[in-house]
Amino acid sequence: MTRPTRHVLVLGGTTEGRRLAGGLSAAHPIGLRVTTSLAGRVAAPRLPEAGEVRIGGFGGPAGLADWLREHAVDLLIDATHPFAVRITANAARAAAETGVPLLALRRPGWTPVPGDRWHPVDSLPGAADLLPGLGSRVLLTTGRLGLESFAHLTEPWFLVRTVDPPTGPCPPRTTVLTARGPFDLAGERALLREHRIDVLVTKDSGGAATAPKLTAAREAGIPVVIVRRPEPPAGVPTVADPAEALARAGELLFGTRP
Repeated sequence: MTRPTRHVLVLGGTTEGRRLAGGLSAAHPIGLRVTTSLAGRVAAPRLPEAGEVRIGGFGGPAGLADWLREHAVDLLIDATHPFAVRITANAARAAAETGVPLLALRRPGWTPVPGDRWHPVDSLPGAADLLPGLGSRVLLTTGRLGLESFAHLTEPWFLVRTVDPPTGPCPPRTTVLTARGPFDLAGERALLREHRIDVLVTKDSGGAATAPKLTAAREAGIPVVIVRRPEPPAGVPTVADPAEALARAGELLFGTRP
């Protein structure tokens, strides 16, 4: 007897999400449909190597709930960026409304080591408040959204590194560098040196792709203003890597581990 096809919706946009989509398709080539949804905020997103892809929003939690029902989704996996607060909240609400199981995949945050000069804050405005007392040449790697939080700072010079050029308000003394990770340590050392960076502002995104900037800052004695990641919705099971997500998905869908 043929096992009915199960459907997994992966809310992606991260390296972990791409790996998970490929892993699910490889582990369950028969009986599993995998769809990855990308928000469409990046002009040329990196696509998963396996499964279907949809691009664009759902229209809030109600729209996502409708999509889950319409497409008979059996498992929803939130593998978005740790700072994608809105879609994470929408996923939790849509899962609760429809009864579709929800699993969150979140890579661990970074941990300071001896020699780090970290200044944790809870928000981008909080980071902007600290900058005048820490440095005058800023490497800002918080993404192209939210730069208006720094737009009132007229004295510091900013090197804003983003995947796509920013479209909103920026500080008046800004140079934009469009680049996509992963970044290596030699390149990050050279970047800090070439632009005479004396303070780094970043989010606690975690992962290895952009971590070398933290090592380079530590070596150079540069302070780092780091925005803490938001707390996830209560009650949502969370795993730290694609392998564990793959195992949990197998259990939830088929009662097996790959």
